[in-house]
Amino acid sequence: MRTALTIAGSDSCGGAGIQADIKTMISNGVYAMSAITALTAQNTTGVTAIMNTTPEFLGAQLDSIFTDIYPDAVKIGMVSDAKLIKVIAAKLQEYDAYNIVVDPVMVATSGARLINEDAIDVLKSELFPLATVLTPNIPEAEVLSGMRITDEASMVEAAKFISETYEASVLLKGGHQINDANDLLYSVGVATWFKGKRINNPNTHGTGCTLSSAIASNLAKGYDLVSSVELAKQYISGALAAMLDLGKGSGPMNHGFAIDNEFTVEN
Repeated sequence: MRTALTIAGSDSCGGAGIQADIKTMISNGVYAMSAITALTAQNTTGVTAIMNTTPEFLGAQLDSIFTDIYPDAVKIGMVSDAKLIKVIAAKLQEYDAYNIVVDPVMVATSGARLINEDAIDVLKSELFPLATVLTPNIPEAEVLSGMRITDEASMVEAAKFISETYEASVLLKGGHQINDANDLLYSVGVATWFKGKRINNPNTHGTGCTLSSAIASNLAKGYDLVSSVELAKQYISGALAAMLDLGKGSGPMNHGFAIDNEFTVEN
């Protein structure tokens, strides 16, 4: 079985962060491992508290993983502290990690800010150059590119700038009222559009975490980047279309929508 590692924060309500990542990885056929960057107190209505892991403990987690069950892909999500980002970058280089998917998590679906200002510069200088692919949404891409993104043409311009600046492929996620859930992959000078159908589901907690984890899972299984994104898009569409409705705010998706066997049958 292929393996994948998520380096991200914990979501106590299970819809985003490492919980969503692990559910996604299992559902996409890879063995999931995790290194926790932070504990969060959050639910579908918002984030109320964040407690970061120490750099030393995060490093110990990564040492334990890489020296025993080496991951075939790595997904990096919420890291809000510059010192933690430096530890991650150093360990990825030390262990020659590959198939690295970086989801530059800056703002939660609920609108809560999840990263310190000084950490953004370290994220860009230390971690982005190691990435196979970056997966920003529109607001995150505006921060990274310094551009206003208002249509598909400006999506291409911003993705091109980010890709060339950090020498990584960029999957710029659509939505945010710009298009109908169409995503743009800009890789080695080529722009590829992935058309999506907007699903009328207000419960979108953890969509970014889920998509990036699905991409990492597919890369771990040996798919090329274009195929990995296409399959990940299909998976997240299915998870949204299952129309799970939990919580009082923007609820989670049904990551296990395709799991149907004797162990999932209700009594």
